[in-house]
Parts: sequence; structure tokens; C-alpha cells
Amino acid sequence: MFLKKVALVSALAVMAGSSSFACEISARVSIVGNEFPAIQTVGAGAQECSGAEVTTNLTKDHQSLNVPGMQGNPAEYTSAIVANSSIVALMNEDVIRPLDDLVAKHGQDLQSSQLIKVGGKVMAVAFMANAQHLMYRSDVLDQIGVEPPKTYEDMLAAAKMIRDQGIMENPIGGAYAAGWNLAQEFNNMFLGFGGSHFKAGSAEPNINSEAGVNALGMMKSLSEYMNPDFLTHDSNATNAEYRAGNIALLNMWGSRAASQTTAEGVTEAVKNGHAIAGPMTVGGGSTPASTLWWDGWTVAKNVSDAEAEATFVALTNAIRPAKMEDEAVRTQAVWLVDGYTPTDAAVGVFEAAKMATTPYPMLPYMGLMHSALGNELSDFMQGKESAEQALADVEAAYIAAAKEKGFLQ
Repeated sequence: MFLKKVALVSALAVMAGSSSFACEISARVSIVGNEFPAIQTVGAGAQECSGAEVTTNLTKDHQSLNVPGMQGNPAEYTSAIVANSSIVALMNEDVIRPLDDLVAKHGQDLQSSQLIKVGGKVMAVAFMANAQHLMYRSDVLDQIGVEPPKTYEDMLAAAKMIRDQGIMENPIGGAYAAGWNLAQEFNNMFLGFGGSHFKAGSAEPNINSEAGVNALGMMKSLSEYMNPDFLTHDSNATNAEYRAGNIALLNMWGSRAASQTTAEGVTEAVKNGHAIAGPMTVGGGSTPASTLWWDGWTVAKNVSDAEAEATFVALTNAIRPAKMEDEAVRTQAVWLVDGYTPTDAAVGVFEAAKMATTPYPMLPYMGLMHSALGNELSDFMQGKESAEQALADVEAAYIAAAKEKGFLQ
């Protein structure tokens, strides 16, 4: 399904207010989604409802589960928690339903900024904003006498000083795991260099370009200061390295910020030195080398009306304004929920919005590009082929997939 028009009324607006209500449901609810703390809170909030079973499958493998889990009739999952990128696949496969009727009936506590509209219909309810941005050890930077990096070039210079002074051998961390994560790091850097994934007004690829080559060059330079096994490090592994005190500089999701000093195993040095800043720029540009995201929930098409309503009620309960009175919950994310007030952990995401960070491209064929990038860039990162060849391979893989799906002739 082509997404003809995408209208997201995006807001990081803060409004006061709270409400609570009893949550009674009469049909099953089954949720699939990612596993980071804010989403775990949403899942637990849905499970507060009584009257029928509410189950969750919150896993890092959610993106390989949500489409097949919603294609059956009835669907295995009644909801998928998604973001800018992952809702596209659900729309393309026509497995989620419009929510306008349920919003009218049960959405009195939702703000307009939470309603994700596609073609004029509400297709998801957003509950948080997210972006990747700088996290760093202020004590380590003080030790080498430099300010927090504002550019990736600054990060490389700081990393060299940290290594040369014998403080850390591999001071940079990155979610460079082959696949989705590596592709996303490329997307960030590519946009920072001024790239555009597609030729104007078309689905034709446009990454085998100067911006693409420069993006890969910077990623390779950064990887030389990372753990040698960087191609296996997703966000969880990268954060574990940071909390253990092994790295001092990383580009990480804002949704992970609060847990950097509270997770099990974090060292005292990290607790005392952890700091947050906005996203960095690269190559002398002013566009942040990052992307702006929302996370939200959907309702499956191939479920009964009773299950759809129960799912909407349970998930609305999970993000009710009264939840924002809990300090532990408020620190987990930049919530788009009525009653949210920012915490220190939200600094990086708010800076990303303030710097006009580019939203992740919400296009029907962007998922194919993301997959091609994830599958084809590892050889370059391992020194097995040139940047130009890697990008040519990406474009070839993307074109084949886009033709199969009918996006290209």
C-alpha cells in the first residue's frame, strides 16, 4: 500500500493535567514491541486492565515478528508498538486498522500531537519522542581537558587523546551491529552530510553519492576507536560497555538515557560522570547527524471489533496522564502524554528537536532501503570492499526489492 500522504502533527509541547480511570476490558489483548524501559512501562500499564487476558512480547526481534504476527486471521497480535520506520511495513501489508472511531469513543485523554494520521485517518497513537544523541563521560573529558564534542570530527579528536593518554583503548561506542542498527547509523551520518535517500519525487535510490561515501568514511574512522567486535554490538551491548566503564563517548537513543546510571552493574565512575548533550553534526554542516522519531501503538485489522476496542482501551490506560505523576516513569522517555514535564534525561531529545533534526523518512519504500543498507554495508566496515562498491551493492539490492513490490518499474 502506498502512503499517499503522511500528516504527523508533531509536538514536544508540555501541558498540565491528570486523570485516571478504571480499566475493564472484555476481550483478549496481545502486544508485540521493543524492549526498552518506556515500552516495558506501556506493556505493564496495559496489563493493569482486568476482565480479560493481556499478554506482551517485548523483544529486540519485534520487527521480524509484527507483520507475520498480524497477517493471520485472526491475528496473533492485536497491537504492535511501532515507530516512524516500522509502521510503514504494517501499512504496506494492510494489517492495521484506522482508529478514528476508537479515538472518538475512548481517546478523551489523548492530545492531537499523539494522533498519527495517514491519508487523513488516525493509524497510530504516539506516546513518546526519541532521537539518538551524544552521551559521554564528563570526568574523562575533564581529564583530557576538552569540551563535549559538537561534531563527529571533535569526537574523533577526543577519542585519540583518550587512547593516547592510556585512559581507554576503545573509547567510542556505537550501535553498529550488522543489520538494522548499522543501517540506522548510516542514515544518521548520511543525512548529516546533506544526503537524500531518494531522487526528488521518486523511489529511485540516491545513496551512491558523495554524501554516501563521506558517511561511510566517517563511520569507518569511528569504528577504529570501537571494540573490535563492533559489528555485533546493538544498543544493549553498547550500553553495557558504557555502564561497565569501557567507553566514554557514544551516540545513543534518548530512550536509554535515564537507565545509564540506574541499570544493574553500572560503575560508580559512570554514575558520577554520565552526561548528555544534543546530537552532533559532521563535515562542517549544520544538520544534525541523527533522526527524530516517535514511538506509538497500532491496532490489528484482522481481529474482532471487541478485541480492537479492548486493545485500544488497555493501551490508552497504559499512557493515561496520571502515569506522568510517577517520577520513575517520567524519566524513561520524552513522553507525548498530557501532564509530562521534562526531566534531565530528556535534554538530548529536546536538543535534537531544537536543532531541527530530520525526521526518519516515513516513506513506503524506506524500509526496503533500510534493509538493503543493513545487509550490504558490513563488507565495507570490515575492509573487504570500497565505499563505492558497497553503496552500489545497496542500490542494486534495493532496486530489486522495490521492483518486486511495485515501487519501481
